[in-house]
Amino acid sequence: MKINYLFLFLLTLTSVLAQNGAPAAYYNGFDFNLNGMALKDALATKITQTHTHLLSYQDAEDAIKIIDVDPTDSENLFLVYGFSNTICPTDVSGHKDHRKRNKNDDGTGACQWNREHTFAKSLGNPSLGDDGPGSDAHHIRPSDVDRNSDRASRKFTAGSGNSNFVGSFWYPGDEWKGDIARMMMYMYLRYGDQCKPNYVCVGATNSVDANMIDTLLLWNAEDPVTEMEDFRNTYLGDANNTYGQGNRNPFIDNPYLATVIWGGPIAENRWPTVFLSNETFDWSGSIAVFPNPTRDGRVQIISNNIIETIEIINLNGQLIQKILNPTSIDKTYTVENLPKGFYFLKVEANQQTTTKKIVVN
Repeated sequence: MKINYLFLFLLTLTSVLAQNGAPAAYYNGFDFNLNGMALKDALATKITQTHTHLLSYQDAEDAIKIIDVDPTDSENLFLVYGFSNTICPTDVSGHKDHRKRNKNDDGTGACQWNREHTFAKSLGNPSLGDDGPGSDAHHIRPSDVDRNSDRASRKFTAGSGNSNFVGSFWYPGDEWKGDIARMMMYMYLRYGDQCKPNYVCVGATNSVDANMIDTLLLWNAEDPVTEMEDFRNTYLGDANNTYGQGNRNPFIDNPYLATVIWGGPIAENRWPTVFLSNETFDWSGSIAVFPNPTRDGRVQIISNNIIETIEIINLNGQLIQKILNPTSIDKTYTVENLPKGFYFLKVEANQQTTTKKIVVN
């Protein structure tokens, strides 16, 4: 018991330290100058190529007994959608609200837990099955048998309070909505068209990506990452672990990645050394900067909106260039005569400000 607890504590501590401030070594060499759908595609490639250990359906169940344990009591699991701290007594009805079960009490009976596919298998196109996406532990969580049955294959929707029905849909609960959002984003990147967010969630469609639902972006921003998510992510991300897959969920590592890709409410930025705290992304009028890095002191900016101001700022905060009402040719703006160095490119258009990092070699 003491050894298990120490293991859980150290692994949780390691994962938290790895993600607060800068990316884990997993992301070494990744190009975080990307944004929008380019960043989405690059992250999708990353988590697919590093998914080197495919779990079986039984493996996923065995993994749960490690990655969903209560750090203060390694005999019990936390159950998704649950909202009571009381462990369910087997002789009492009305157990649907409980959030803990003994990790070995898995089955199909009352007061037991089983595997919940947060991206319901039947909502995939094609269905997820019991291997591949159907056994990916990044989205499989333990759940009370009855609450799992209540959710069934209902699509997620907006709500408030504890998990419950919202008409014919399902609200995962205030405590779990961020977890759900980040798992749905992972499934979309990892399995593409088979696991589009609009297959599993209802709500307003995102203006950048017709497959994304804005409700998930809101949940990601409103419900920050927990130590439990960090713990799962770190274990599954290490292919040397018995049930490690080798790949990570980037949106657990940094929820702000969703903001950089799809816009919407600004989520927690766990990597201030990578993304500026005052960056805003209005991708309805997105910009692209190229080449970046540049070798001739010249960059071009493409924008669908009319740019009002361009500023080049060095690492010391000094203004190097400021261009008011710059001229464009075919929606392309040019900045020249940049000395070698690392700069922040600040662009203002339609009363929105976007800041990007550029490198001049």
